Amino acid sequence: MTTLAQPPLRGDQIARFDVAGPRYTSYPTADRFVDAFDADAYRAALEQRAAGIGVVGGARAPLSVYVHIPFCESVCYYCACNKVITRHHERAAEYLDALEAEIALHTAQLGTGTPLSQLHFGGGTPTFLSDAELERLMGALRRAFRFDADGEYSIEVDPRTVTAERLQHLASLGFNRLSLGVQDFDPAVQKAVHRVQPYEDVEKLIAAARRLGSFRSINVDLIYGLPKQTPESFQRTLQQVNVLRPDRIALYAYAHLPERFKPQRRIDAADLPAPEQKISMLAASIDALGAAGYDYIGMDHFALAGDSLSIAKRQGRLHRNFQGYSTQPDCDLIGLGVSAIGRIGATFSQNAKTLPEYYDAVHNGRFPVVRGLALQRDDLIRRAVIMAVMCQGHVVYESIESAWLIRFADYFAPELEQLRALAQQGLVVFEDDGLRVTPLGWYFVRAVGMVFDKYLQVERSRTRFSRII
Repeated sequence: MTTLAQPPLRGDQIARFDVAGPRYTSYPTADRFVDAFDADAYRAALEQRAAGIGVVGGARAPLSVYVHIPFCESVCYYCACNKVITRHHERAAEYLDALEAEIALHTAQLGTGTPLSQLHFGGGTPTFLSDAELERLMGALRRAFRFDADGEYSIEVDPRTVTAERLQHLASLGFNRLSLGVQDFDPAVQKAVHRVQPYEDVEKLIAAARRLGSFRSINVDLIYGLPKQTPESFQRTLQQVNVLRPDRIALYAYAHLPERFKPQRRIDAADLPAPEQKISMLAASIDALGAAGYDYIGMDHFALAGDSLSIAKRQGRLHRNFQGYSTQPDCDLIGLGVSAIGRIGATFSQNAKTLPEYYDAVHNGRFPVVRGLALQRDDLIRRAVIMAVMCQGHVVYESIESAWLIRFADYFAPELEQLRALAQQGLVVFEDDGLRVTPLGWYFVRAVGMVFDKYLQVERSRTRFSRII
């Protein structure tokens, strides 16, 4: 298990490595998707899965489903998600009609009863839907797929929209994992990002979830780098989170990209903490959570030792997908809903980003896929290396060589030369069997992964990405 002592950081290291770069929830990254990969290409990928083409050892890749619910009652200024701000809950009815039509398109290709091992409702705010609407949607999914008895079925919850009674209803529908958006408990920070939710409300909600006994894991999302945050104020938030003791903690760096995300223009850049303060928050978080018994999973996730995410890390089964770290490697993912991203075999796909375009496609019997990518052999090799960096912090040369029939030192000669500079800075070390990320390097692990990103190395344009710290 990755345990990190706080290493010393120099100002020149922060300046050098606090650059813009991908989070590597996929490789190639979503900005590389092309319009040429359309609904027909996506259908072909589903047909190949149904026919078992590319199956190794007689077993298809496990199947996961992501459902995007875009609606929110109010805007959080930091948010970069695809969302629709509205208080008109009746708009959900048309969206559910469209989701059911999109599900039917998939069962027409895959048949009904395909085993489903993971399900995640994200947004937006999934709990924008009423209890009856959530029941309707889960019913449609259960008719289309066969839910594994030991599967992971999670939903993102806005604590401001959920009561103990609603939690009980979620449990009755089969959800066994919760993710609560907290971000920060400091009142000044909450006001600055337009998301006010007292600590006491979250405390009562987590207590109610635990009394039910139906949720295997409770996750809390935090963000460092928000306006009005200081290392001292965030330390208080960490202390409160440690009292709540969620099973998992997702700790994200705020990405300030107001030119891309309109709500962020309401944030005064002068209120944002400096990079040195953000590093201090990250370092203090790693120390505080480690002292409280959390394992550092990687880049932005922590988990208690008994949680399945921590177990997957110890067993070498950790993976990253579009929701972050996952317990299932090489999992096919169906993305349902507006803007949802999926992966089938060696392809990535993304649905239309606007409701009118999404509705038009599914109501006319077409998959709403508007772009994607069919991965080439080089993409697959580099994805394997980048995922090893991001998930294990360790690249074993022989493992890559035997899987892809290459000689690592030859194939990645330019990359290894670049890594020598990172090694001199203390971010990586070369070992007899491969390459390992150091405790210091985990702060900048995205920079290590970027070395193997062919597209970045060729183009070197990173303005579309958030900064690493």
